[in-house]
Amino acid sequence: MESGTGKILKIKGIALISGGLDSILAVKVMQEQGVEVEGVAFETPFFGSDRAVESSSAIGLPLTVVDITEEHLVMLRAPRYGYGSNMNPCIDCHILMLKKAGEMMAARRADCILTGEVLGQRPMSQGKQSLHVVAKRSGYQPYIIRPLSARLLPETMPEMEGKVDRSRLLDIQGRGRKRQMEMADGYRITGYATPAGGCLLTDPGFSNRLRDLFAHDKNMQVRDLELLRVGRHLRLNDETKIIVGRKQRENSIIRELSEDCDIVISMRDLSGPTVLVPYGCGSDDLIRAAGICALYSHAPDDLKAIVEWRTGGGATHHVEILPAEGEGVRQMII
Repeated sequence: MESGTGKILKIKGIALISGGLDSILAVKVMQEQGVEVEGVAFETPFFGSDRAVESSSAIGLPLTVVDITEEHLVMLRAPRYGYGSNMNPCIDCHILMLKKAGEMMAARRADCILTGEVLGQRPMSQGKQSLHVVAKRSGYQPYIIRPLSARLLPETMPEMEGKVDRSRLLDIQGRGRKRQMEMADGYRITGYATPAGGCLLTDPGFSNRLRDLFAHDKNMQVRDLELLRVGRHLRLNDETKIIVGRKQRENSIIRELSEDCDIVISMRDLSGPTVLVPYGCGSDDLIRAAGICALYSHAPDDLKAIVEWRTGGGATHHVEILPAEGEGVRQMII
């Protein structure tokens, strides 16, 4: 684009990068118009930025990774537009991301925000009304361009000002992937991630654990969210939950995430799980947790086994106990 003095003005865009094909294609479409694009990816305990980093590196796109955990958690407790089929607040999440991208656009003195969203691809968050609401609520609606579907959507400020050529944007819609696959071939893009998955909040099991955590712990820490990823979670009562490792890798993660305020339980003489009692518990619940540890170990059902535990002070204690009864324990699983 030329200025009034005949100088070429470089148009800049901030692109939300998920790591999937659509966001990569959106970048390519804008770069073909000479737009200088910088990527931004967001991360929380529920989704990471690894795929975005990998795909950006593959196409030589500079990328900034922003941790939005604190703001995301505030939104997640009471999303204005509700949840999807699980604990996924997709509309509110997209609003937050676009707001953060808009702040980055202003700081970088860029001209627009780019996303890989395709009209109609996702029923909840990518219908025409949802795209409108997300853009408006972000506070940056005039500057948000969805290059893959832009010709089916209202004209944006950069298009009106001639900074972006609308005729060179696309009109893709729906859940089909044929045009995107053809574009990927044309750009020689390979090894891209599928559009589904990536966010733990769409997983039913994880969502159940998160609901339980929200209901019982008003002062949860990021560590508590990280623990939701591993082991069996059992609710003993309103005050006490335990986490039981299912394999050696989970046992290791549980130990790494344990803190001085926790109780860590394991078998003394037999192989078995690591059991974590976050923030500790009373003696009755401790005995119940020890029995559950024995249940999931290699201990015989009808013989007592020695279970040991340590507290934050480092002292180790033990008890000889029969494994808990399986059916009752299964009813405690979150």
